Parts: sequence; structure tokens; C-alpha cells
Amino acid sequence: MSATTLDAPPASPAQARSQRLRDPAFWADWAALVGLIGLTIVFQSLNSTFLSSGNVQSILVAAAILIILSIGQTYTIATGGIDLSVASVMTFAAVVFGWSFTEGWALPLCMAAAVATGLLAGALNGFIIAKGKIPDFVVTLGSLSAASGLALILSDGKPTTVISPFLLKLSTQGIGIFGWTFLLALVLAALTHVLLFNTRFGTHVLAAGGSAEAATATGISTARIKIAVYTISGTLAGLCGILLVARIGASSPAADTTMTLNTVAAVVLGGVSLLGGRATIIGPVLGALVLTVLVNGLTLVGVSQFYQPLSVGIVVVLAALLMRFQK
Repeated sequence: MSATTLDAPPASPAQARSQRLRDPAFWADWAALVGLIGLTIVFQSLNSTFLSSGNVQSILVAAAILIILSIGQTYTIATGGIDLSVASVMTFAAVVFGWSFTEGWALPLCMAAAVATGLLAGALNGFIIAKGKIPDFVVTLGSLSAASGLALILSDGKPTTVISPFLLKLSTQGIGIFGWTFLLALVLAALTHVLLFNTRFGTHVLAAGGSAEAATATGISTARIKIAVYTISGTLAGLCGILLVARIGASSPAADTTMTLNTVAAVVLGGVSLLGGRATIIGPVLGALVLTVLVNGLTLVGVSQFYQPLSVGIVVVLAALLMRFQK
């Protein structure tokens, strides 16, 4: 055999880096981080106050709720499902918090009631999906409407002012530019990362999302996994109900439906497969930051808020196109 038919010598480090940069899979895996860096550079060049400590702190505080909701959404999507009710469950939990507060309950009990509301809503979603064999989309779409309706009924359609020194400190104070709500989001991200990648439960979640039939054949109860991931999503939504009350100083029955779409967008930007079986926690965290930075930056440079949903939609579609090249 001639020397010309032998395998080519291994590529040099420079050639290897060049090949990675030309590989669409590289950009698909790092889309959220690259987008975050790119948007930061663009908005800082357009407005010098973008990276001021006050604005950065505002961005991080605004991103906290979306980060936590996106973590819960990651678990449901990792199993091949989706939770469309997270924003409405969060709103309902906030209303329960406001109602119990006006009834004179102690603050810890009000907080426990809000979290329990989210937990029960998530567990009910998971039970109906797993045991009723009904598609996730249909069940959570129904619970979206039901939670919104219950919030309106319990509050009589009126917001409730909540005045609490603890909640005020929670929403306005922190360590340096890192508010307590953002630090809480980071702690939850770390804990859920360990749960997903360093426990048997996490392995079962990814296995159930990769192939439910194969997971069942190996003895994994996919029904229990479904119930568990929706319970996690609902519980985190209940916690976000408390953070929402702390942020605006009131519990309002008006649900922000765009928050649900943004959680899915953050998950997609973060590189989580919508088909299940592939997930990450840091990706959706970065995705939530990208969306928050995008809205904040557009506001700073004077772009009308009517164009902001359009820009978010474009970013999500581009991220979805990149997902085709993921390895």
C-alpha cells in the first residue's frame, strides 16, 4: 500500500479549533453563552449604562423567577413532555399567599401555603398525565385555565397588597450586585443539577425521556417519573409565587402568560432537546439570562416594547434551528 493511502496525520491544535468553530454543533451547544456575550457587547456599545452595577443588578433580579421556572420546565421537557401551566400556577400560588396573608396567617405559613399550592397542582398534572394517559400538552393547557380561574375566584379579581419587611429585603437586598432572589435561583440550579446528573432519579428522568419503552423494560416506572417531574415543576412555580409577591408587593390574579413561553424559550436556548432524553441545567439558566438581557437592552436603547416579543421569537427560532445540529 502506498503512503498516499495511509491515514492523514492528526490535526494540529489550531486546526482542531478551526474545525470546531466551523462545526454547527459547536454553536448549537454554546448558543446561550455566545448569545449572552454577544448581546452584552452590542447593548454596552449602544448604551454605556448597560453594564452599570445598578442595571446588572436589575437584570439578575428580573431573571431570577424565569430561571427557577425554567429549571422546572427543564425536568418536564427532559421526559419528552411540557408544562404550559407554570405561569398560571405561579399566579395562583401568589394569590393563595396574598389571601392567607390577609387572613392573618403567620408569614411562614403563607409561604408554605403558596409552595404547597404549586406542589399539589404539579402532582395533579403528573398524576393525570401518567395514569390517565393523556398528552402533557392537553393536561397542562387545561390546568393553565383552571389555575387562572381559581386565582380570579379566590381574589375576586382584585390584587391584594402585601406589606412585609422580610419580603422587601428579599426583593431589594443581597450581596453586592447579586440579589437574594438571584442567589436563591443559583442555589436551586446547583441542587437540581446534582439531582439530575448525580442521582439515580436523574438517570431515570433522562432514560424515560430518551425512550419510555426501553426505560420500562429496564424496570423504571415512567409513571412515577412523570408525576415526580411535574411535582418539581409545580413546586418551583409555587416558590416563584412568593418571589413574585415579594417583587411587586402584591398578589395579582392576572397571569403573565408570556412567562410560560419564555420558560420554553430559555430551555430551547439552553440546548435541552424538546424530544426528551437530553438536558442540562446551566443551559436554561443562561437562556433565561439571554432573554432578560435582550428585553432589558432593548428597553435601554429605546426600542418600543411592541417589538420585544418579536425579537424574543426570532431568537428562539434561531436556537431551534441550531438544535438540529446538536450531537
